[in-house]
Amino acid sequence: MKLSNSVSGALRTFAYFMASGTCRGLEGVDCLSLYGNEPSAIEQAYAIFANVLEFDELGTVTNNDYATQRATQYIRSYLDDTFQEEPPFADWELALH
Repeated sequence: MKLSNSVSGALRTFAYFMASGTCRGLEGVDCLSLYGNEPSAIEQAYAIFANVLEFDELGTVTNNDYATQRATQYIRSYLDDTFQEEPPFADWELALH
């Protein structure tokens, strides 16, 4: 089984916005400084995105905005000690598979 075009597209788009520093929710946050310096933070953000991402029986992503929001909340909280994600991350969101 392969990822659907919808899931593949969601992952690709998230990667682009993260790598370009233009991800919604990270305005004014220097997330690009993590690349090459804090790979575990980037790894965790992608794990959260993948763990939260949901799709229907046809493989169509149903919650791309929420998955992106949760991943960017992690990056923001990683770089800004005053930021608190809401709701707090559940263990399953943070799991590295």
